[in-house]
Amino acid sequence: MNANNSIHSITTIKAIKAFLDNYIWLVSDGLNGVIVDPGDASPVFTYLKKNPLKIKAILITHKHHDHIGGVVKIKEKFPNVLIYAPNNSSFNFDFIGVREGDIIEIKDTKLVYHVLETPGHTNDHIVYYNEDSLFCGDTVFGCGCGRLFEGTPEEMFNSLQKIKQLKPSTKVYCAHEYTMENIRFALSLNKNNSLLNRRFDKDRLKSMTLPSTIEVELTTNPFLLAENSEEFKRIRLKKDAF
Repeated sequence: MNANNSIHSITTIKAIKAFLDNYIWLVSDGLNGVIVDPGDASPVFTYLKKNPLKIKAILITHKHHDHIGGVVKIKEKFPNVLIYAPNNSSFNFDFIGVREGDIIEIKDTKLVYHVLETPGHTNDHIVYYNEDSLFCGDTVFGCGCGRLFEGTPEEMFNSLQKIKQLKPSTKVYCAHEYTMENIRFALSLNKNNSLLNRRFDKDRLKSMTLPSTIEVELTTNPFLLAENSEEFKRIRLKKDAF
């Protein structure tokens, strides 16, 4: 293996903070980068000044401005970047529409992502995953899930069932740092969950609680623990009023 190939075999995922609590995720192999949900270009450019990369692709999970606001400026700086976004949305930039079942191979890298459609937070929401990582936008949060701005409880419940099928070791890269608030809500529902209490004790010491894992969410996230859409709906209504 030559030096060039060894660089390409090492993948890192960096959180770039934006706004009050957003995370823009930057996947890198040392030479090339993939950006997930860049709501603001400025912190991305600040990071790239110190860590130069060729940005090959942008992955968009849904249409909300805090996930797409930086795309146009990034495209101006990297005109050859390929932008992947939900097939059933429209944006003010050119993009490659993807839907459930599609497989994205990032040019000049070994990165490959699969697409799942996860309506609920918005009608157009999708997530990207591979053997190691899930970029879930606002579908799943640490110990929580996104508000239902457009979709129904049934749709979001069904979307979460798809995510529950991923490998337990899959790292979960959410778009917001909401974990501690969500854990406090979950404890209001079930204060005797020992794994949830352990998560609280562990995460409260951190300034950054992500990534989580599918395994952790399956045992502590009340929305993933819901057994049917009616139970999910009751929990979501309680969380909205919490």
